[in-house]
Amino acid sequence: MTGTRKAVAALFLLPALVLLGALVVYPIGYSVVRSFYNTSGDGFAGVDNYKTLFTDDSIRTALKNNVIWVVFAPTVSTALGLIFAVLTERVRWGTAFKLVVFMPMAISMLAAGIIFRLVYDQDPDKGVANAVWVGVHDTFAESSAFPKAHPGRESPLVAQDGGFVTRAAVHAGQPVNLPLVGVAPDQMPDGAEKAAAATPEPGKITGTAWQDFTRGRGVGRLGAPDPSELGYAGMRIEAVKDGKVVAAAKAAGDGTFTLPASADGARLRLPAGNFREPYNGVDWLGPALVTPAVIGAYVWMWAGFAMVLIAAGLAGVPRELLEAARVDGANEWQVFRRVTVPLLAPVLAVVTVTLMINVLKVFDLVYIIAPGSSQDDANVLALELYRKGFAESQPGIASAIAVFLLLLVIPVMLFNIRRLRREVRR
Repeated sequence: MTGTRKAVAALFLLPALVLLGALVVYPIGYSVVRSFYNTSGDGFAGVDNYKTLFTDDSIRTALKNNVIWVVFAPTVSTALGLIFAVLTERVRWGTAFKLVVFMPMAISMLAAGIIFRLVYDQDPDKGVANAVWVGVHDTFAESSAFPKAHPGRESPLVAQDGGFVTRAAVHAGQPVNLPLVGVAPDQMPDGAEKAAAATPEPGKITGTAWQDFTRGRGVGRLGAPDPSELGYAGMRIEAVKDGKVVAAAKAAGDGTFTLPASADGARLRLPAGNFREPYNGVDWLGPALVTPAVIGAYVWMWAGFAMVLIAAGLAGVPRELLEAARVDGANEWQVFRRVTVPLLAPVLAVVTVTLMINVLKVFDLVYIIAPGSSQDDANVLALELYRKGFAESQPGIASAIAVFLLLLVIPVMLFNIRRLRREVRR
């Protein structure tokens, strides 16, 4: 009877064992064997492919980035999951918040990669990250409205230190014209009005700074405001004597400005600040920030996973222990740090280790988010495996990377299994 039971059990297990052998055991064994052969597959290369793992620059970069991933991605995801799980216990809309945080898990890595490729776009009009960053920056340091402005033909202005200065000194009672060109009509400031000629004032310097350009050949007067031309509203004008600014003013909507008598005999300067290029945000996907940017996308997806598991563990924490700590005089931070976190340590360990295994195999996000110009800087082992095996036709090295990844994952998996078994025994 015992033999019959074993035969029946083996019969039921046979399909699973066949699938396991065909889909797991055979590919692993073949990869191990293949990793000892050269590119053509007909020559034994020994451990040369494994030596390449530590001498090839691209693989070393991938290995370094994998270390960064393993250290930061699981830690940040678990920390955020813990914070979300603890805080949502105290609010009425905690369930709705958990749903929103967990929702990214329903999105595929491909879709998430496309979303964050757009989020990190350099153009503030497209990328949300730079739109927010530029908005904050411009709140404290407003960009110039005239980055392309420059003197035209027969202009009284010459270039100096990124700005422009009059060729000769100016004098009270003699209006000064400061004509510029180069600003597209749709880029003029909102407060720009039709340019007007300045009215002379005794003892003061008056003048006009405007866009000295009218559409159409031969239309308009050079060096004098025309009815269709607009003033440079907000343009800063400085009076400089002996290298020092003695007076300053800003142009009105029609481009006119007035300086006090102290500006008499000075040269007028349009400082470089008037022509500063607009701030275009951070190069999130550049070589320096591409890896943290991709890790940010990963955390967005997996913090919800961590939160749900930790919240389940938190539901099993005895409330009387928390209340006892409060009765003994512990504040909320002490309760969290000395009671809640130690009781959740097994759950936190499982979540962290699970995410560590996951990030060792990360491929999709890096491949999709990182542009070609910085993909080498964002490289990870799984991506390098793909590149060596398919793009560069080096299956021996690709197999060696696969085996190396397996060796990295196995200790973490064993640690997780042992911890789970200890928890079951308790």
